[in-house]
Amino acid sequence: MDEAPPGINPRDLPPGRRASGPRARIRTTGRRAPRVKSWFRVGFALSVGALLAWHAVDAVLQLTSLLTLLLLAVFIAVSLEPVVAWLEHRGLRRGRAVAVVVAGLAAVLAGLLAVVIPPVGEEVSALVDAVPGWLQQLHDRQSTLGRIEDHYHLVERAKEQLGSGGSASGLFGGVLGAGRLLLSTVTDAVIVISVTLYVMAALPDIKAFCYRFVPRSRRAGVEEITEEILSRTGRYMLGNVLTSAVAGLATFAWCAATGVPYSGALGVFVALMDLVPMVGSTIGGIVVSLVALSVSLPIALATAGFYIAFRLLEDYLIMPRAMKFVVDVHPVVTVIAVLLGGALLGLVGALVAVPAAVALGLVLDEYVFPRLDGA
Repeated sequence: MDEAPPGINPRDLPPGRRASGPRARIRTTGRRAPRVKSWFRVGFALSVGALLAWHAVDAVLQLTSLLTLLLLAVFIAVSLEPVVAWLEHRGLRRGRAVAVVVAGLAAVLAGLLAVVIPPVGEEVSALVDAVPGWLQQLHDRQSTLGRIEDHYHLVERAKEQLGSGGSASGLFGGVLGAGRLLLSTVTDAVIVISVTLYVMAALPDIKAFCYRFVPRSRRAGVEEITEEILSRTGRYMLGNVLTSAVAGLATFAWCAATGVPYSGALGVFVALMDLVPMVGSTIGGIVVSLVALSVSLPIALATAGFYIAFRLLEDYLIMPRAMKFVVDVHPVVTVIAVLLGGALLGLVGALVAVPAAVALGLVLDEYVFPRLDGA
């Protein structure tokens, strides 16, 4: 058959002159046949993607505890940076300044243990000495413990639990679990201490390395805002330590004045608990009030009233003024940040919540709000 002249549609030609063969089919159709999708390939790709996503999420969840420890170590190192920088300005090298700070922290920790361990040891000894008397009272039906034993048969139930194989394995499992918890705690402490020392010693080099990922044109601004964030974080931690020291001294003075035992140990405990924003001082007050019950009920009620008054004074006078001075954050933002941080990462999240809020506020003021105001 003849081919159509240029510019003429083959369909307009008479049947005898229409082109045939492959070239005619290509010209008459004008497009390729659509490909048929393979549902097997689609399903296989979706399955592989879902499996990889699941493994990624599982890996992140398994690393959550380790990432939390690393975050705590970095936060401690950044919090101690103002002290290290102050020693450097006094003429000490970076390594020596870090060594001085670590030695000071070790001395403070040793002092705290010297205050806490003797009362705890005395209480354990008193508990061991009281066990024979409690066992004797269990067999005396005139005593309170004897009447409880007659009603609930605690001794027989304890013998049954210890005599059964399943309970023995449960007891062994409980002891093994306690050993694992102790080993995990020691391991976590070693990780935090090691990473903290490394970050303290190499913080300038770490910052310089991170700044290299920022374009040179914007590096100066990023360095400025980063240094401001780190400075405010250190000041926040120092202010938090100051308010905690005030809480510990107030507890010591109150316990010494009212005759509540172990005033030094309770003061240290309240100071440590007060480092946790919002809930720490409340837990410390409850514990001290319960200890005050050993003196008398009026003293316990007075202790509870003292901590309620101190909590109000701390929340509405001491803490807002201190945080406003050191980090320039509104108290409402502080409360919301602590709640969110505690819900996400627990104790560590509550500790780093306020510095995180400070960092977010600085970034918004530096980069986001100027663009929105100029738009």
